[in-house]
Amino acid sequence: MGLSYLGIFHTVIGIIAIIAAFVSLFKSARIDLGKLSGKIYFYFTLFASLTALGLSSVKGVNPGHILALLIIILILTAYYLYAKKPGNNRSRFFENFFLSFSFFLSLLPTVNETFTRVPVGHPLASGPTDPLIGKTLLILFLLFILGSVLQFRRQRKINRLARL
Repeated sequence: MGLSYLGIFHTVIGIIAIIAAFVSLFKSARIDLGKLSGKIYFYFTLFASLTALGLSSVKGVNPGHILALLIIILILTAYYLYAKKPGNNRSRFFENFFLSFSFFLSLLPTVNETFTRVPVGHPLASGPTDPLIGKTLLILFLLFILGSVLQFRRQRKINRLARL
């Protein structure tokens, strides 16, 4: 596989972040920063994104660095909304969307790296342009859209009930 120590650390904390996101989505239908799984997602995604800035097979800034910075901005903004704008209000819509979008964006390099490295010696995909990667990302994108719509509807219902 040929991973550096930073690459191994990045991969381990990234996997933990993804598992925490799935746990939070399963339990709360959103990544809930008020719960342990949401906090794990936040911190481990932050560290995974920061360590991604130190990983590169080419010199200079590349799309992976831009993606990592975008994820950092999304989760920090979501955390700000969670901490500074408590209660069931419009901020929850943005918080939910930013965390879900950051999770979706985290899956882009995850799918590519996993499919081009596993199983060792006979990877599932030949590279980023492999149709299997494209189809998988399309399915994940459609799930992200569906999940975002369901989260929006759920939050709207929660906000209405809170006003009563």
